[in-house]
Amino acid sequence: MSASHALRLASLACAALTLAGCGAADRLSSIGKPPSLSAIENPTTQAGYKPVQMPMPEAVPVSYQPNSLWRSGARGFFKDPRARQVGDLLTVRVDITDKAEFENKTKRERTSTESASLNHVLGFEGYLKKVLPGGVDPENAVRTGSVTSSEGEGTVDRKETLTTNVAAVVTQVLPNGALVIEGKQEIRVNFEIRELIVAGIVRTEDIDSDNTIASEKIAQARIAYGGRGQLTDVQQPRYGQQVMDVLLPF
Repeated sequence: MSASHALRLASLACAALTLAGCGAADRLSSIGKPPSLSAIENPTTQAGYKPVQMPMPEAVPVSYQPNSLWRSGARGFFKDPRARQVGDLLTVRVDITDKAEFENKTKRERTSTESASLNHVLGFEGYLKKVLPGGVDPENAVRTGSVTSSEGEGTVDRKETLTTNVAAVVTQVLPNGALVIEGKQEIRVNFEIRELIVAGIVRTEDIDSDNTIASEKIAQARIAYGGRGQLTDVQQPRYGQQVMDVLLPF
């Protein structure tokens, strides 16, 4: 092995160890903490995004008729009691029933054989017997063969159900009129606290007349349900065991 090749392998090994160390450091910093939810991102900044273009009606200018309380383009005569501005409240009906079952099985096998003869090589084939005293078979001078086989199997069976209500606050009004909401609910029972967090983006048109909205109508929805306290602490592995799970490579 040349010195440059050995140096290249050493560099690759150092890079792999560095990446593994960074991953271990991130996992060590998260010990004892629940996994954090990802921030709500702008879908238009994601790779591969293409804006949707649909036929739209011409804009109608807002105007009032003389001696009339009605405004052209208005959706209702009376004030809408639904949430529409920052600070307003609305109730989110969380109803999640998720069931998934997958089963995958893969099996692959390949066999290959190659052979070549070496009868005449510019007259030098006679020297092969001197180099190889054991004898040479020109008809089978080169022969290679390989056999590969791989097999994999995986199964996923999951069922989750969550039904509850939580009040959320409008934290932002986007330029298109959509509302950014966020709500958090904590319930303490003895020495255990149950937490429910709901966040996302909703349309005012999807809010019902009683100022409620279903969770499936929330875009970029972030819903977290968990707990903290004595029972949750007992159900988690101890810190020392979590550290060993991160550091041990086997």
